[in-house]
Amino acid sequence: MLVQDVTNSAIQRTPRTASICLTLDMGARDDPANASGLAHLLEHALMAGPVQGKHSLSEFVERAGGRTNAETGLERMLFYAQVLAEDLDEVTDLLIRAVITPEFDGDILSAERAVVARELDAAAADPADVVQDAFLASLFPRHPLGRPVGGTTDSVRDITGHAVRAHHDLMFSSRRTAIAVAGPRAPRIDLAGPAIRAGGTAARVAAPLGPVHHEEIHWPAEYSWVCVGGRSAAAGSAERSRYEVLAALCGASPFSPLYRTLRNEHGLAYSFQSWHRGYTEAGAWRVLIGTDAAHGPAVVELVTTVLRELAERGPSSDDLHAAHRQVCSALVFDTEDPLEHARRLATGAVTGEPFSTDADTALVRAVTREDISRTAQHILRDLVVTVRPRPTR
Repeated sequence: MLVQDVTNSAIQRTPRTASICLTLDMGARDDPANASGLAHLLEHALMAGPVQGKHSLSEFVERAGGRTNAETGLERMLFYAQVLAEDLDEVTDLLIRAVITPEFDGDILSAERAVVARELDAAAADPADVVQDAFLASLFPRHPLGRPVGGTTDSVRDITGHAVRAHHDLMFSSRRTAIAVAGPRAPRIDLAGPAIRAGGTAARVAAPLGPVHHEEIHWPAEYSWVCVGGRSAAAGSAERSRYEVLAALCGASPFSPLYRTLRNEHGLAYSFQSWHRGYTEAGAWRVLIGTDAAHGPAVVELVTTVLRELAERGPSSDDLHAAHRQVCSALVFDTEDPLEHARRLATGAVTGEPFSTDADTALVRAVTREDISRTAQHILRDLVVTVRPRPTR
C-alpha cells in the first residue's frame, strides 16, 4: 500500500477558495398568516433576479465556476456562495446587492412562483418530507413554528409581487443581518455602502405555546415514515447540548442503543436519523425512521423502549463517551468545512450567540448520565408520533 504524505502540500496551504454566507434573522414563521410561504418565495426571487441589470447572482457565480444556493428555515434565511479566492470581492459585493438591494423583476417572480409550486408538489409526494411537517404541526399546533416553511400551493399562488417587495423591505429594515466569510482573507468591499448599513436590530417576539397535539395513528399499506419525538430546549439554552447528546444516542451510528436495538437485534429499520433543532420558544427533538407498515407499531414501541431505558438508567459510560465524541467531532468537522463554518458564524452573529467550537464542546462534554436520564424523561412525558403517508380509505 502506498501512503503519500500530503499534510504540507495540500492541507496546510493557503485556501484557494472562499465561502460566503449572508444570514438574516427572519424566516418562514414570520410570514403573515394569510401568506404562508412568502419568505421562501422571496428567497427564490432574490436568487433568480438580475443584479446590476445583468445575470442573476446564481448565474454569475456558476459562470465563474463557483457554487451558490439559499435556504429558508423557520427562523432564518441563508444565502451563500463558494468561489475561487480571486472572485471573493466581486461575488461578495454581488451577493449583498442581490439580497439586500434587489432589482425585482415581475416576469422572474411569476416564473419562480411556478417553480415553487412544483417544489411543493415534489415535497408533497415524498412522505419523508410530509411526515416532518406533520410532526412540527403536532408539536406546535396553531403556532408559527407549526407552519410548513414553503407554504401551500394555494397560499403561494395568491402572493402578489407587491407583497414580496413589502416583506423584503420589512425584513431588511427591522431584523439583524450578518455576513461571514471563511477563506484566505476578508473581502475588499465598501463597508460604508448603503447595502452594508441596511438592517435592523429588532429581536423576535416569542409567541405563547399551547399543548401539543396527538393525532390518531393509522398505518398505510405501503412503506412509511414515522417521526417520534417531543419538544426540547430552545435555541440559546444551555440544555440544548443534552438533546444533541440524546440524539446521538438514538442516531444511526452503530454505537447507539437505538441502532443496536432496531438494526442489530430486530432488523426492523434500514434508514433512520435523529436530531435536535432549537427555536425561540422551544426546540424539536425527533427520530425519523423509514419502515414497512407491517412493522411500524413495533418500530415505535422499540424507540419508546430505548427512550424509557435511557430515562430510567441513563446510558452506559461507554455509550455516553461515544455520544460525546460524536457531537464534538461534528462541531470540529463543521469548523473545518469552510461553508459550514461561514454559515455557523453568520447565524451566530444574527442570533447574538457567537459560534465557538470550544464553548460548545465544553457544554457537550459536561452532559452527564443524569442529564440524559432527565432529558429522555422530558421527551417521554409528551411523546408525539406522526406517520405518513396517510392510508387511503
